Amino acid sequence: MQFQISTFIFDMDGVITDTMPYHLRAWKSVFASEGVLASHEDIYKREGQKGIDSVRELFTEKEKIYTDTIGKKLLKEKEKLFKQIFKRKFIPGSRMFIKRCVAKGFKLALVTGTSRHEAQKLLPKELWDCFDVTVCGCDVQNGKPHPEPYLKAITKLNVLPKEAIVFENAPFGIRSAKAAGLFCIALETSLPASYLTSADAIFSSFKEIESKVKFIKI
Repeated sequence: MQFQISTFIFDMDGVITDTMPYHLRAWKSVFASEGVLASHEDIYKREGQKGIDSVRELFTEKEKIYTDTIGKKLLKEKEKLFKQIFKRKFIPGSRMFIKRCVAKGFKLALVTGTSRHEAQKLLPKELWDCFDVTVCGCDVQNGKPHPEPYLKAITKLNVLPKEAIVFENAPFGIRSAKAAGLFCIALETSLPASYLTSADAIFSSFKEIESKVKFIKI
């Protein structure tokens, strides 16, 4: 597999940072406090979505009464708990892959549903500075699966969709990238391939990507 591109666009949670297990623990805890039993699938398939939208959707699915007051309360509690329990961990090979991309002169963007101040805490400064453009949850009106986050990234980078490749790990992120007209590679870091079939290609790790894919800078 070979591509001639100028740009790589990365999701963060589950692609660069190995933070999804902590998000899962925090979400399950706050949902349980409201009598909502959230499964691994309930949380992981919504990765990348704005938190308030996840709360609303899950309450609706579980046939629980939802109000914006409840949604904002749970989101605040979830963020507080996440901060207490998370440890900075990275997806194997992600940091080295990013640094190689920078060394080869590719443009890089980060597109995450996480707020900017939280994203900057999760990524060390030397990694954050690798990105020419960052689009965070607070920068868009519509989060994933809407195409706005990825469209904003390529607009700020001044590149065409055909010049870029996205790395994602969750269905909503894949849908967002595809709706923006981008080629999307999915990583099986959070969910098995059966959940990632809307991606253009699926790999188990960055190591597998580097062994099977050649990226040529244009």
